[in-house]
Amino acid sequence: MDVNEFVKHFAEQFDETPEELFKPTTLFKELEEWGSLTALSIIAMVDEELDIRITGADIRNSNSIEDLFLLTQAK
Repeated sequence: MDVNEFVKHFAEQFDETPEELFKPTTLFKELEEWGSLTALSIIAMVDEELDIRITGADIRNSNSIEDLFLLTQAK
């Protein structure tokens, strides 16, 4: 999976945020819809799509969607 596909899957976890706001450089924690339930959805998505386990700490230590993508690539 490349970063653009990761961004697409990431964006699918949001119901009300316009898709065009999602780019690798998007600071996802600044999105109005971001919250703990969305974080859990992201953790589940990464597990399902990449078969990689990430934690809440991994999300807290990431700022952009690309940061999170690079973290998954390192695991």
